[in-house]
Amino acid sequence: QVQLVESGGGLVQAGGSLRLSCVVSGRTDSRYVMAWFRQAPGKERELVAAINWTGASTYIADAVKGRFTISRDNAKDTVYLQMNSLKPEDTAVYYCAARHTILMVTRSSDYNYWGQGTQVTVSS
Repeated sequence: QVQLVESGGGLVQAGGSLRLSCVVSGRTDSRYVMAWFRQAPGKERELVAAINWTGASTYIADAVKGRFTISRDNAKDTVYLQMNSLKPEDTAVYYCAARHTILMVTRSSDYNYWGQGTQVTVSS
């Protein structure tokens, strides 16, 4: 059974940085597309960033483009989300997600493995 465990969330002031990590266990190979979603109170879950299994292709949502970067280290079974220049509107629970495919997918319904989420709070 594939399991995802996020870490790195916390409280940070506006303009600060955080790096989220997601460790994947239980998978048989690295051919997984990985993504970070977030959900703020009262809002729908939204895609923040995604990365294909080789790391050669990435997707970054317009709301975070130029501030967030997604990367992965398949040797460590870990995907990262580097978040810089954080804004109060980035406050949300951030979820790591995975799907066993070589394709790049961007809908939450495309992902079948999810972490428990990590809270990111940005104070003004």
